[in-house]
Amino acid sequence: MKAFIFAAGLGTRLGTITQTMPKALVEVGGEPMLKRVILKLKDSDIRQIVVNVHHYADKIIDYLKSNDNFGLDISVSDERDALLDTGGGLLKAKGLLGTDSQILLHNADILTDFNLKEMIAHHQSSQADVTLLVADRQTSRYLLFDNSMQMKGWTDIRSGEIRSPWNSEEIAGCRNLAFGGVHIVNPSVFPFLAKFSNDPKFSITPFYTSSCKDLRICGFMPDESYNWIDIGKPDALKAAQNIV
Repeated sequence: MKAFIFAAGLGTRLGTITQTMPKALVEVGGEPMLKRVILKLKDSDIRQIVVNVHHYADKIIDYLKSNDNFGLDISVSDERDALLDTGGGLLKAKGLLGTDSQILLHNADILTDFNLKEMIAHHQSSQADVTLLVADRQTSRYLLFDNSMQMKGWTDIRSGEIRSPWNSEEIAGCRNLAFGGVHIVNPSVFPFLAKFSNDPKFSITPFYTSSCKDLRICGFMPDESYNWIDIGKPDALKAAQNIV
């Protein structure tokens, strides 16, 4: 198992905080988020990691070097020329990640304490091409899952819009679950990813939505309760300080 950390985002929702630093180096409990994610991956026996960079890229590169890459094999996927979003970022990093291993993807702005090893074991024992961390929490946009936890589509409950390659009967009764920014992909997704968009910049969520009939994309919900916060907004960042 290898890992890819999405650390290239601009972090504009954090206002002045990210005007002088990348979001991945914003501290929670005195530790940069990037360090927290890396150590979580290390504790899960992952030794090869790729980190993508764009906003204040040099600061992330220097931070990794100054910490000796935390004793891991860490490579940088450089997006300074153009920010490619999650789907484009993963596709660009293919050469660094290779196609010989499953890849755990983790947003640098997600603070969570669930057991990653449980998710890895679940994915490896399943027939899924992709496994997504999902939860029954309140948001405006959801992924749709059937009773077997296979993804069937996407919905925005504010507008009522539904996107799915399945017909209306096949998605009837699906459960709305929120995506948690942690996912595991098999290397078999790369050919599908490469054909998805003519634009090198694209989000991975529309890719999952359009591909959930061709690929087996499944949701995963940890057995035990856990903390989860997207620290990308000032109020969430403040709340995160109370759970570490």
